[in-house]
Amino acid sequence: MAGGFLKAFATAADAPLIGDQKEIDRIFKSTRWRVMLAITLGYGLIYTCRLAIGMVKPSMIDAGIFTPAEFGLIGSALFYTYAFGKLTNGFLADHANMRVFLTFGFVMTAICNVAMGFADTVLFAAVIWGLNGWFQGFGAPGGVVAMTAWFSNKERGRAYGLWSTAHSIGEGLTFFVIGAVVAYFGWRWGYFVPAIIGFAAAAMMWLMVRDRPRTMGLPTIADWKNDHLAESETSKSKSTLALQFSILAIPTIWVLALASLANYITRYAINSWGPLYLQEARGLDEIMSGTMLMISTLAGIAGSLLYGFISDKFFNARRPPANLLFSVIEIIGLLLIFYGPTNIPTLITGMVLFGLGLTGLVASLGGLFAVDICPKRVAGAAMGVIGVFSYIGAAIQENVSGFMIEHNSHMVGTDRVYDFEPVIWFWIGSSIVSAVLAATLWRAKLRD
Repeated sequence: MAGGFLKAFATAADAPLIGDQKEIDRIFKSTRWRVMLAITLGYGLIYTCRLAIGMVKPSMIDAGIFTPAEFGLIGSALFYTYAFGKLTNGFLADHANMRVFLTFGFVMTAICNVAMGFADTVLFAAVIWGLNGWFQGFGAPGGVVAMTAWFSNKERGRAYGLWSTAHSIGEGLTFFVIGAVVAYFGWRWGYFVPAIIGFAAAAMMWLMVRDRPRTMGLPTIADWKNDHLAESETSKSKSTLALQFSILAIPTIWVLALASLANYITRYAINSWGPLYLQEARGLDEIMSGTMLMISTLAGIAGSLLYGFISDKFFNARRPPANLLFSVIEIIGLLLIFYGPTNIPTLITGMVLFGLGLTGLVASLGGLFAVDICPKRVAGAAMGVIGVFSYIGAAIQENVSGFMIEHNSHMVGTDRVYDFEPVIWFWIGSSIVSAVLAATLWRAKLRD
């Protein structure tokens, strides 16, 4: 059965090379940008199937369905399975047909969101949301493997920056559109609408994504672009599976993984608990809080594009200097959000800076840097290893934040009053730790 499952995802055999160079150029130019458009928009759309829970939290807490601590348990179920899924699916992605791989994952995550619309017990919600996490783990490794197959070393920073705008696209859709849906139609539709979006994203994968260039009779992207980095003879001689496991012996991977873990604590703290903070501490309604968070995601689109451009153009594809720059921007944004003057212009400024800095770092620490320092044949596995740590950080955050928020709240009559101060420093401190760890990778070695 397992063999049949793997066979269903298997990449096609290499086709005979096309002899006409003009035809090769034509197919490459049309196909690779169609693939890039699909994996970017598709991954952005599927993000709504992961983040919807953040928008329904305030309504479900107010209705007495789940407490903040229970939501911490449910939310962490997704992150733990997502971490595991990113690892297993990252290794699988290096061997898979991306068209089939991504379509399947997106269909299943949409089905999980349909099921969540009927959740009324902690156990049921945790199981379904946990399954959703594993299927969400198809998206990022699949996208990176597809991008690595169709874009060369020297253009990968900008390509990855473009692809990383998917995070912001998905977050913006969730915060604004799903926030409005919940406000007008209730919390169940906060899951049903993302499910509809997920099915649409799956259809896009099937219609627009294509397997590797060699399966279409094209040369590899490195050969077409004449863009090769040095790969040791030892690496060349290894099987893909052996090379996948060899990346665990690269010390830089482990430091990068811990830096990404700390970064993802802050990232998902804002995604998951930001609506509650803005509504309870700042007095914003559902639509206004969603709008504020959407502002950070719009800035994040610029952050993703700027990170790839700045690191490629000004630092010769070296990520550490850009990491430091974007870390400082992110931390300044957090300080303005939580400790700046309590007015809307300051809050907007903080959201813009936070979105710019955070999304650039996610593009780097969460994937691009890992792809740079590992053999390109195992880009999916590299993403998977980093992803495990990233989403363990997100899961830890969910449990710790949920506990701290509930522990530091009390009832005043029929109203719950929150003290967010302790959890805020947990979030900001995590960003500082991430910046320090990333700064130690100044001399990381790049590999083809």
